[in-house]
Amino acid sequence: MQAFDWPPEHCAALREHFARGLSFAQIAAAINTAFGTAYTRSAAIGRARRMGLARPDRPKGRIKRLPKRLGKAKAKAPPPCKHVPEAPRPRAVFERVRAPKLRCVEIAPRHLSLLELEASDCRYPYGGDRDGEAITFCGHPRREGSSYCAPHFHLTRGPGTLSERTAGAVLLRLVAA
Repeated sequence: MQAFDWPPEHCAALREHFARGLSFAQIAAAINTAFGTAYTRSAAIGRARRMGLARPDRPKGRIKRLPKRLGKAKAKAPPPCKHVPEAPRPRAVFERVRAPKLRCVEIAPRHLSLLELEASDCRYPYGGDRDGEAITFCGHPRREGSSYCAPHFHLTRGPGTLSERTAGAVLLRLVAA
């Protein structure tokens, strides 16, 4: 049943219970018991307003309710803690390690500048470690499918086959994710 088509006897009961000072929850319960309906408290409030019934003596704000048991005082629980920062953990102290200089003893670089490099030359860099030091490149014929000559290619790739190196990289990506 919708709120706008209340039968006249339900409206009369609402008016009667309202006059006796019952709450809207009690009014809805009484009407539901008497007529076998399923009105909610909100339906009773809406119908009362449409009928022009109002309670001018009720405050507009929220009413604070008293606790049901006044005899025993409850121990007040501490407020829930927000994120409590952990104590700073001691950081490991690492010694600064110099990166090993990679060099290839099998080949003597030609030390070409970037402008002197051809499309088929090895691009393995040399120098640039100190301020103002020029960076030069190997310049020997490069390996097929690589930017480096064969000795520099093997120097930069490390041990293992392509699939072994790829599998290692995939595992590192899985761990990092």
